[in-house]
Amino acid sequence: MFKAIGRIFKTRDLRRKILFTLAIVAAFRLGSFIPAPFVDYGNVQACLDTAATDTSGLYQLVNLFSGGALLQLSVFALGIMPYITASIIVQLLRVVIPRFEALYKEGQSGQSKLTQYTRYLTIGLGVLQSTTLIAVVRSGQLFSAGGVVPTGPCADLLTNEAWWAIVLMIVAMTAGTGVIMWMGELITERGIGNGMSLLIFTSISATFPSALLLIGDTNGIEMLVAVLAIGIVIMGAVVFVEQSQRRIPVQYAKRMVGRRMYGGKSTYIPIKVNMAGVVPVIFASSLLYFPALIASFNSPASGEQPAEWVQWINDNLTTGDHPLYMVLYFLLIIGFTYFYVAITFNPDDVAENMKKYGGFIPGIRAGRPTAEYLDYVLTRVTFPGSIYLGVVALIPLIALATVGANQNFPFGGASILIIVGVGLETVRQIDAQLQQRHYEGLIRT
Repeated sequence: MFKAIGRIFKTRDLRRKILFTLAIVAAFRLGSFIPAPFVDYGNVQACLDTAATDTSGLYQLVNLFSGGALLQLSVFALGIMPYITASIIVQLLRVVIPRFEALYKEGQSGQSKLTQYTRYLTIGLGVLQSTTLIAVVRSGQLFSAGGVVPTGPCADLLTNEAWWAIVLMIVAMTAGTGVIMWMGELITERGIGNGMSLLIFTSISATFPSALLLIGDTNGIEMLVAVLAIGIVIMGAVVFVEQSQRRIPVQYAKRMVGRRMYGGKSTYIPIKVNMAGVVPVIFASSLLYFPALIASFNSPASGEQPAEWVQWINDNLTTGDHPLYMVLYFLLIIGFTYFYVAITFNPDDVAENMKKYGGFIPGIRAGRPTAEYLDYVLTRVTFPGSIYLGVVALIPLIALATVGANQNFPFGGASILIIVGVGLETVRQIDAQLQQRHYEGLIRT
């Protein structure tokens, strides 16, 4: 392992790519601490200090994906979330809009057009989300807990609320989203690749120290050690499941093309246990945030009693440690897992392509029977995958109820899935580049 790491830095091209990636990541983290125009930095820091142990804020999970930049109201406050949302929307629109599906099947040229659409949609979502964020800040709800509107510094986070100042803040945050998207593409083109995922990885990793220190300060060093030990076990289990797959054997018949013979080889179709990745967790979290968002805009003034439905939402669907919230969260993840897998993996297309090139599954006829068999296997494999996603997503909520951690608990939920997934993919890319140059990579088989 150490020899392989040494070869990385001895290889000039690979060393340049890694150093370039680290420089972009450093600039990305720096931008997370630069406040947006007309933001009272002192009041924001005072609110962050007083709310360090508060786990019921509406934007805790969204703050996770921005590496803490959202609650600091920085120029990178929106983080990578607009791009993630745009990518998911464009992917879902392939099912609804035939033109998008046709572009996807065109190959590199068509997918480059879809990428361009994703960029435009990212900017649009950046304008929408920055406008919503500033509206929440002006209403005093950003650091609210349990529907109670804060007073003092937390209610006065902006130094200027004129219309032109609001417009300038929206432009600054939207431009920050565009810069983040540009940084991710630079890493993909000139760095080690997988740029957007690496920026998400960086954002989530940045919250780990504060989350662990909060556990240590609240529950003592013994609980911190126990959490670290459990976290290592959880990470190992997640790595195992993420690498697990059902391999469906495929045999290609021999065929003559001119005077040359093609085919006659055996391969397999890998169906991962977790084919949906982290998307169902994001879908379920976003859907459960809608009631809390609506309730936050209907919170009463100081000294008044909230409406019954607002109080019910604040009691049951805000903090995440309520049993009803956990049950709904778990069921939504299972449902969204099946939904997303059905969209991204089409058994009919796979069966048609196999038939086109003379491939077949041993014991299964080509065509419709193959599609039905693939759908049967996919449904059975997706069930344990959805249960796994639900259990992993509940870990931060259980930690919230037991050890007083916040919803950015590092060893569970979307954070651990992204950390493991991006980490494994990055190691594979570096390993592939090492093998191209030295015939030996990081991973020994």
